[in-house]
Amino acid sequence: MKLEKILDSINSLEKNSFLKIVDNIINSNPKKIKEIEKILSDNNVDLKSVDNANISKVFNLITHEFTQSVKSEFVNTTSQLDILIDIIIRDGNAILKREWLGYLYEKELSSIKKKTRNLKNNLLDEKSELDEQRIRDYNIYKACVKTAYNNDLENNREAKITDDELSILLCLAQKLELSQEEIKLINYLIIPPEKHDIDEVISFLKNIGVIFYSRKNSQLYIADEMVRVLRKIREKDLADKYYRRILKALREPQLNLICRKHNIDIKDQTYETKIKLIISEGIPISTLLQNSLHKEGTKLTEKKKLLNDLWENGLKISTPLHGLNLEDKISNLINYFEDVERDEKVGISIEGYERLLIDLTDVLPNLQKQIQNEFEMQDDKIENSQYYLDFNIKPRDILDLISNDDLKTFIAAKELKSRGDLILNILDAYKDAENLYIENYEHLGFRNLSELKENGIIIKESELGLKFEDVTRTIFEQLEFNVDEKLKKQLNSTKNKMDLILNLGNNDVIIVECKTIKESGYNKFSSVSRQIKSYVDQAKNNGFNVVKSLLIAPDFSDDFVNDCGLEFEINLSLITAGSLVNILDGFRSSKHKKFPYQLLMKDVLIKEDRILKAISR
Repeated sequence: MKLEKILDSINSLEKNSFLKIVDNIINSNPKKIKEIEKILSDNNVDLKSVDNANISKVFNLITHEFTQSVKSEFVNTTSQLDILIDIIIRDGNAILKREWLGYLYEKELSSIKKKTRNLKNNLLDEKSELDEQRIRDYNIYKACVKTAYNNDLENNREAKITDDELSILLCLAQKLELSQEEIKLINYLIIPPEKHDIDEVISFLKNIGVIFYSRKNSQLYIADEMVRVLRKIREKDLADKYYRRILKALREPQLNLICRKHNIDIKDQTYETKIKLIISEGIPISTLLQNSLHKEGTKLTEKKKLLNDLWENGLKISTPLHGLNLEDKISNLINYFEDVERDEKVGISIEGYERLLIDLTDVLPNLQKQIQNEFEMQDDKIENSQYYLDFNIKPRDILDLISNDDLKTFIAAKELKSRGDLILNILDAYKDAENLYIENYEHLGFRNLSELKENGIIIKESELGLKFEDVTRTIFEQLEFNVDEKLKKQLNSTKNKMDLILNLGNNDVIIVECKTIKESGYNKFSSVSRQIKSYVDQAKNNGFNVVKSLLIAPDFSDDFVNDCGLEFEINLSLITAGSLVNILDGFRSSKHKKFPYQLLMKDVLIKEDRILKAISR
């Protein structure tokens, strides 16, 4: 869930800890202070009075300083911040009930105690299954952690790990190619974790600004932007769902090699389980792609070749993977998935996503449980796409969880295309073109071909005007208007060609004109008003009463709106494309079976807020 959306849903008291930290950072003269001051000066208010959209912008400008603020908490060795961050950054944990966090926390502590016990035994056992080189690496790091923690005792000071010591340990761990899980287990061999009260845990996380907590709902919120910051702190380059996508593009022998290098027990484990174990190990994807994936002695050119093959044939990404050296290529791969994560596009329509979830559950009844387990979701049964989208879980992320055999089963059951990439075939089948066009209605209006293409709509520029009109027709039909094509043909002449006629009955009609523009602010009032006036006259001459004329465009200039307000002959109102879609969304969730057209009669520029409020009653 985006930071702005969370801030919109909580009260001012629940924002205080976060805003206090942000305010302190601003007062400490951060790198981007000029940009921050511009936002604050434009609003002419202090931070607490700034709207949530601008608070979100300010946070994005101080992520570096905020990261340092959180990192400083790692010096407190009893904070268990690594454990807590690892929990809250997992896919599916963006919204957590207090009790569920408590359960996950206890589960994690129990797992750590068990794993540290096994690790300790392995390090002491002469017949250990661990590789000798790995035992040496573990013992080196363990000795350094022990020294860093205990050396203060010799000087009669409290045992702790200082900032400098921590930075050295992190550098050492990186050079030894230790995963985050390996680091964590060795650390807790030296400093065993003690269970804290869950309310203390929540208070700690809230006070350092990484979560928001609603006491009313007993619910924690972790913003998408915050997750990205915390992930960087834990040296996790990517969200687990993208890590999974990369691993699924590898062959099983490659997974086995990664597991052996990081002491992951894979005896009698399935392909899917191996992927899950690698993800839980916390190996940075950069380390995995640079070293863990390759046999000892692999040449640099071979590594680059393997990475290119993974990109083109495994991940099936059409654009080339740029980069002169291996590090650049890995960085660009990571950047690609970071862009995918930030992208709010779902890939298919919301309705298509909804239908996909229902069909998947129908064909694969165990999938719901699998999703719940994989994303650690507390709710037993969810078939609502919006719920998943609040967790930034998109259709592709769900399909990535499904084994190849189950994908084939689903495709066979739904009689979908079975050749080529199975996941892409499923997504194509559920695109739901009609609703996809509605969701991109504003882009059609602005004739934004690049955005349309990115969203899966391929269309010629010459077709945009007609498509905008078609989608407008669909929207009014879904609002349960009688879009009368027969009457339109009857009234249209060679000279006057109306776009749409809404037949209200009893010879009452609404005339709708659709306009697309490339630039913001439609401003051709004189020509369009003459055009609509001729349509009105045409209808009147044929015995129809034009109760309203509507002009739909993506945007209108202020002058256009003012001129329209002075026009009285054609009874014209304006609706932006964005407003019309929002009105449709509101209507879908309302109790009305037919849209009350009277709501369109009042404004010059139709105010969607007024209409949404009216139909929600």
